[in-house]
Amino acid sequence: MAKLLAFAGSTRKGSFNQSVLHCAADGAEQAGAQVTRISLADYPMPLYNQDEEAAHGIPAAAQAFKALMMSHDGFLIASPEYNSSYPALLKNALDWASRPAPDEPMLAAYKGKVAGIMACSQGALGGMRVLVVLRMLLENLGVIVSPNQKAIGKVDTLMDEKGIITDARALKQLHGLGSQTADLAVRLAR
Repeated sequence: MAKLLAFAGSTRKGSFNQSVLHCAADGAEQAGAQVTRISLADYPMPLYNQDEEAAHGIPAAAQAFKALMMSHDGFLIASPEYNSSYPALLKNALDWASRPAPDEPMLAAYKGKVAGIMACSQGALGGMRVLVVLRMLLENLGVIVSPNQKAIGKVDTLMDEKGIITDARALKQLHGLGSQTADLAVRLAR
C-alpha cells in the first residue's frame, strides 16, 4: 500500500487548492493508498537562512514536516500560481525539508519519492504555469513527478457554497490524479 502525504501551497481559509487537493487525496484513498492530509499552517517555519540554520539548526516545525515527508512514499501537492510560479510558503517548506541532518543522505525526503501535482484558479488557465516550475523543482530534488498533472480553471464555478468540488469532470480528473500517483508509488516500490 502506498503512503502519500497531501499538502497545498496555500493556507488561506477557503483555499481552492486545498479543495482540489482533497479530491485527489480521495482518489488515492479509493485506489487503496493511505493518505496523510496536512496544512502547512501547522508547520510554521522561518524563511530559510543558512546563517540561522548554522547557528540554531533546523527548526522543530521544519524537522517535523521533513520527517513526515520521509515517512511517506510520495506526495500530492496543490499549488496556487503566484506570478507564474509557486508561493514562498511552499518553496520555503520544500527548502527546509531539503536540509540534511548529519546522519542522513542528501535529499532524503525526496529521492525515490513520487508526486502528483495540481493547481487551480478562478482564471481560465487554472494555474498551469506553476506546474512547469513546480515539476522542475521537484525533479531537481530527485522526485519522480507523475506525467498526469492537473490545472483546474474557473474552479470557483465547479464547487458548492461550502467549497467542495461538485463538477463531475473535475472530480474525475482529480480522482484520477490521486489514483495514478498511488499506483506509481506502488510500482516503484516493487
